[in-house]
Amino acid sequence: MPWSEGLAELAARLDSRQLSAVELTEHCLDRIASHDGRIGAFLSTTDPDQVLAAAAAADAARAAGDHPSPLAGVPVAIKDNVAVEGEPLTCGSRLLAEYTPPYTATAVARLQQAGMLVIGKTNMDEFGFGSSTENSAFQVTRNPRDAERVPGGTSGGSAAAVAAGLVPCAIGTDTGGSVRQPAALCGVVGMRPSYGRISRYGLVAYASSMDQIGPIGNSVADASMLLGLMMGPDRCDSTCLPHDPPDLDPQLPRLTLGIPDEYQTDNCEPSVLAVLEDTIERAKRAGWQVRPVSLPLTPYALAAYYLAASVEASSNLGRYDGVRYGYRSPDRSSWLEMLTTTRTEGFGDEAKRRIMLGTFASSSGYYDEFYVRALRMRTLIAREFARAFEEVDLILSPVSPSTAWPLGQRTKDPLEMYLSDVFSVPVSLAGIPATVLPAGDDAAGLPVGLQIAGPALADDLVVAAARQLEALIDYPRGQGFELAA
Repeated sequence: MPWSEGLAELAARLDSRQLSAVELTEHCLDRIASHDGRIGAFLSTTDPDQVLAAAAAADAARAAGDHPSPLAGVPVAIKDNVAVEGEPLTCGSRLLAEYTPPYTATAVARLQQAGMLVIGKTNMDEFGFGSSTENSAFQVTRNPRDAERVPGGTSGGSAAAVAAGLVPCAIGTDTGGSVRQPAALCGVVGMRPSYGRISRYGLVAYASSMDQIGPIGNSVADASMLLGLMMGPDRCDSTCLPHDPPDLDPQLPRLTLGIPDEYQTDNCEPSVLAVLEDTIERAKRAGWQVRPVSLPLTPYALAAYYLAASVEASSNLGRYDGVRYGYRSPDRSSWLEMLTTTRTEGFGDEAKRRIMLGTFASSSGYYDEFYVRALRMRTLIAREFARAFEEVDLILSPVSPSTAWPLGQRTKDPLEMYLSDVFSVPVSLAGIPATVLPAGDDAAGLPVGLQIAGPALADDLVVAAARQLEALIDYPRGQGFELAA
């Protein structure tokens, strides 16, 4: 059962009784048991008896004509920084290794209300700090296309699970590119909605002003089905937009694509630029207008992002004190000793690096010089995108300057790792929607993903354009399904 069948096709087979939810779930559990030892996508899986009972209930509801949505009985994997009641919530950190939340995130609850089955929690860089899923306290995740390379991060577990055919779809989170970049490196589709489109209730905070939950699937249609289920107002999240979400399947004319000059630099691998150029030519032949645009503040986005996000992370991670929940060091000679030892033992190196950077940048005497300036640059970048969208409908660009790199290559050099986010963080700072879809391979057969970004709240435009470009590119789906034994 290759995942070249999209969610719509799976739903049709479930409706026609050619396939049962129990069979589909058993298939996923078998795939995880057989292949995830090689990939390391999952940190935990739902109790098989529990998830198979839920699948049987979905089959019974469908037989009675009472199923809540076409996706009832379809398994989905959830990144392990999104709460699911009764399931582990580790955030890839030793600090939360034994934590189980008493509630479910709104986004996941909406998938469950549609009848989807949570089959497990996927690996991630600790608390969202990283770009390769090598910073987890528990295991390293590998790219299904080449197990000696990274899957990207921090939603590398979710992207790898979909690319390897372990599950038909998954949920990730995106602060500076953590859905989009691993989607690109693994050859799947990832979506970051406009800030506020999906509730953050139940998402463990990294940088609250940029964190967003987003779907990962084998096609734009698959990812947009999940996006449509998760979007909408939520009284539990004051930053969630109060109005109803848009129709994600509008009929659109051919549009004008902007190609930013600043994304076509020496930092970008020739293979990535070659795929971008090929996609541009395909769009032109199909009648799209293509023109260059300038985003001159792009070189400043990376510094602004890492300052602003680290300050927010420093504040958000202050709650992990060994008192209220999570790991507590057994050294209790004093409260200060317990706190210090708990955080020293509980946080990994990258988490400590971000906390120290954020604490320094927000400290007295440096707040205006670093943090406030980063926020001002963020505003200027958002305005720059808005001006660009007065000239073009959408912006097409690389999302990663390279394809997947070898495991361990960048872990010893944090700055080199941070540079892998250079094309993904501007969208996050601006709070605008973007979709990444596979557009080709490099000479080594590694996927190249391209990013389509649109104006704030134009999620429908971005999804519709991505669907049209996907058809023009015709990149084969389900590439990672068959794995070597």
